[in-house]
Amino acid sequence: MIHNDRVKQILEHNTKNKGKFILYWMQQSMRIQYNHALNYAIELANKKRLPLIVWFNILPNYPEANLRHYTFMLEGLKEIQEDCCKENIHFELSIGKLTDNIKPYLEDVDTIIMDRGYLKPQRHMRNEVYKIIKDTYVIDIIQVESDLIIPVEALYPKAAYGAYVIRSKVMEKLHQYMDYKELSRLDNLSKIQIHEPLNLSNIADIVNKLPIDISVKPYHKFKGGRKEAYKHLEYFFNQLLKDYDKRSDPALHIQPYMSMYLQFGQVSDQEILRMLYDHPYYKLYPEMSEGFIEQLVVRRSLAYNFVTYIKDYDRFEYMTEAWAYETMHEHDKDIRNHIYSLDEIEFSKTHDIYFNAAMKEARITGFMANYLRMYWAKKIMEWSGSMKDAYQIIVHLNNKYFIDGRNPNSYGNIAWNFGKHDRAWQERAIFGKLRYMNEQGLIRKFDMKSYLEYVNKL
Repeated sequence: MIHNDRVKQILEHNTKNKGKFILYWMQQSMRIQYNHALNYAIELANKKRLPLIVWFNILPNYPEANLRHYTFMLEGLKEIQEDCCKENIHFELSIGKLTDNIKPYLEDVDTIIMDRGYLKPQRHMRNEVYKIIKDTYVIDIIQVESDLIIPVEALYPKAAYGAYVIRSKVMEKLHQYMDYKELSRLDNLSKIQIHEPLNLSNIADIVNKLPIDISVKPYHKFKGGRKEAYKHLEYFFNQLLKDYDKRSDPALHIQPYMSMYLQFGQVSDQEILRMLYDHPYYKLYPEMSEGFIEQLVVRRSLAYNFVTYIKDYDRFEYMTEAWAYETMHEHDKDIRNHIYSLDEIEFSKTHDIYFNAAMKEARITGFMANYLRMYWAKKIMEWSGSMKDAYQIIVHLNNKYFIDGRNPNSYGNIAWNFGKHDRAWQERAIFGKLRYMNEQGLIRKFDMKSYLEYVNKL
């Protein structure tokens, strides 16, 4: 049984008029397994004895998305298309403006189920659909959360100051919200076709027709889809979990790489956690398992709390704490030994060999280990004309190159560099009381020589 806290009635007409089908508008949760919104749609279709259409609309100009992002997403959508066929679920794809492509459904649809998105572009899409339907059509809209184990509002009712605020609440409520059992079977297998089938056999043909930045290429190691996520995750659990406390070392590559698959909704955090619980190493390495859960559930929940309760989470003026703005203002005129342009930063033209390598890794692969991401951001803060300039550069490069960019975790992690969810440190030039990082810390802690060798071979 799906937990009631996941379900929100967005629009209710209180009418007995019955449409011809149920529509699940898939957007964030790009998968059929461990998809609460899809399961809810199937159960509602069974209850009303109606067929179901699962529909995904590809926006040709999604904000800041490029060839790397679209390819990863389409690889996942191709797998969904195949999975739906196996499960006798009718799946439709369209490309174009959302408000145009949804209209053919609206004359005959009974209820629209949509999954939940937390960022501004996702909320804007859902609001557009709501406004079209509200005063013109007799259609119910139901939103079902499937992106988090514990829905944001059910976990904590306001912006959390730090992870320590929600950690105990996560552990207290976690098992209560592990509510997914298995994919329900659809009773009415009638097919109602609205959009012509879209052939995903050649993804390159599709992306070549989109008006997007094609300079940021996909990387062979990271392909989209749940099956690819499973390959990474199984290798991580079997080979790397025992060393999870060494994950900060960028030379060791002790990574599950789940952030990118979670970003596109191609795998569920609840499914990942169940796999961990079922794995023999879960009890064999309890401290490593707890560390993994901290990142998967606690830190991720904190990021979603941030973008939910901080209205302008993506604007420099509103994303951090008062003390952080005060200390940044006090040191705004401090002399910088180096000031680099966006081009110099983006294309690894700084004096710092470790920063240059990290930026190169991001450009080529779309990934960078978390500790190195912090160092990378701190250096941009140190080398920019102002902290606001630094913030804008970090967000731009994060969203352009990282496969898991444009995500609540990204915005939360970037804000952390500017004091959000952190504390005041000893005061110093440029940073004031913000946390500072330098290359000596990297050299002291990690095998940076091996990391440089790895990047040079990319």
